[in-house]
Amino acid sequence: MIRLDGVHVRHKARSGGILHRDSVYALTDVSLEVRRGEILGLVGESGCGKSTLARVVTGLQRPTEGEVRFRGRNLWEMTAAERRTGFGPAVGVVFQDPSTALNPRLPVRRILRDPLDVHGRGARAGREARVAELLDLVGLPGHTLDAMPGQLSGGQRQRVAIARALALDPELIVADEPTSALDVSVRAQILNLLVDLRERLGLGMVFISHDVQTVRYLADRVAVLYLGRVVEEGGAAEVTGASRHPYTEALLSATPSLLERPERIVLHGPVPSATNPPTGCPFRTRCWKADDACATAFPARGEGPDGHRWHCVHPQPGGETAVLTEAGSGPGRE
Repeated sequence: MIRLDGVHVRHKARSGGILHRDSVYALTDVSLEVRRGEILGLVGESGCGKSTLARVVTGLQRPTEGEVRFRGRNLWEMTAAERRTGFGPAVGVVFQDPSTALNPRLPVRRILRDPLDVHGRGARAGREARVAELLDLVGLPGHTLDAMPGQLSGGQRQRVAIARALALDPELIVADEPTSALDVSVRAQILNLLVDLRERLGLGMVFISHDVQTVRYLADRVAVLYLGRVVEEGGAAEVTGASRHPYTEALLSATPSLLERPERIVLHGPVPSATNPPTGCPFRTRCWKADDACATAFPARGEGPDGHRWHCVHPQPGGETAVLTEAGSGPGRE
């Protein structure tokens, strides 16, 4: 449905001189597919580029380089009207904090009806019926329509935000850490709601989280980001059960699990800066396997069966035979 080819996003930083400001490498040479009806999980530490990638997928951020294709067409070669009528309704967004994502001065009825009014969906009478249908879809009682967001709990507000994202019958939902601002007991309810909606409506989803175990439970495929680069990608079972990149292994070891007790991997060494990324592999400054070869160029892509791919000179041992392809581009190639 959506394909990213060699996407780079660079921002101008406040640091640097008057005539030359530093560049922040938010995303570097990212190539990903978001397939119809699947859940793609994006995981990584804070500041690794997950939210920037979400903004690119939803068309809120134009990449500095590379292409974003929607159903085969370059998104940024479309006219503004084509993006608004063709692309906009096909992608819904659920933001991280429902307390700031909803207008506190509007009742729930107005919040859910706004997308229908803006895009002129159906007759006016039919829009009221659609609003009630959306509320029922996310499991909220009818009297919630007249409530203000401040009168609702965090879980209820997030359900309203999900209902709003579904208002225009999108094919894809981008959920940017939708449970991180909620209590633990409420998180499971929201996750189960997303799984249920995916099964009932055939939704595709990009689910962003720093919690590998949550993504493992929810996603069909997982992409692991580090310093703006996708360092490992593949089926959820392969990436979380037979990870090849040391960074993925470190993430898994840092996440509590009731089923497994992996040995904790403690990372040492300097955390690299996004304004001055290290040469070669961006993870090499903290990796226990790093050597001179890791500093030469961004590692070539190793590839196993079923689309499992990784970028590492010294991958973790795995059962499959790796096939190496060309290295990526970007600031790490010097």
